[in-house]
Amino acid sequence: MRRILSILLENEPGALSRIVGLFSQRAYNIDSLTVGTTDDQSLSRITITTMGDDRVVEQITKQVNKLVDVLKIIDLTEMSHIERELLLVKVFAQDETTRAAVTRVADVFQGTILDMGRLSYSLQLVSSTDKIESFLDTLRHETDIIEVVRSGAVGIGRGDKALKAK
Repeated sequence: MRRILSILLENEPGALSRIVGLFSQRAYNIDSLTVGTTDDQSLSRITITTMGDDRVVEQITKQVNKLVDVLKIIDLTEMSHIERELLLVKVFAQDETTRAAVTRVADVFQGTILDMGRLSYSLQLVSSTDKIESFLDTLRHETDIIEVVRSGAVGIGRGDKALKAK
C-alpha cells in the first residue's frame, strides 16, 4: 500500500541524509521525497512516499522517531488529507494539429502552457498523483513526450490539526 509520511525536523546539516540513510539501511524504497523549510526557518518538513503494509510503516515510524533531529512524524494516509504534486512536461508540438490537441488536453486537465517553442510546448500541472498519471497517458496519445520532471507528493492534513513541534 502506498504511504505518505510527513516528518517535521530541525533544519540542520545532515538531517535529511540521516533520514534517507535510515530507509536505505533497512532496504525500504523511497518513491518520492520533497523537503523544504516551514514557516519557522529553523524547521524543515519532509514528505516521503513509500510502499509498505502497516508493520513496515510502523517500523519506519519508530526508527525515524529515534533520530535526534526529528520532532514529529505522521502517516498522512491514515487521516483525511490533501495531496498535490507538481509536473513539468515538455512535448513535441511541431504542427497545428498537435498544438491544438496538446492545448485541449492542458485545458481539460487544468494544466498551464508555460513555454511555446518552434517544435515543443512545456506544460505544468499541479494535481493529485492519479490525475497527473492520467494527464501523461492522455498526452502520450496525442504526441511524443520529450521530458518529464515531477516533484513528488506533498501533503497536509485537513482541518485545524497541524504537524507542529510541541
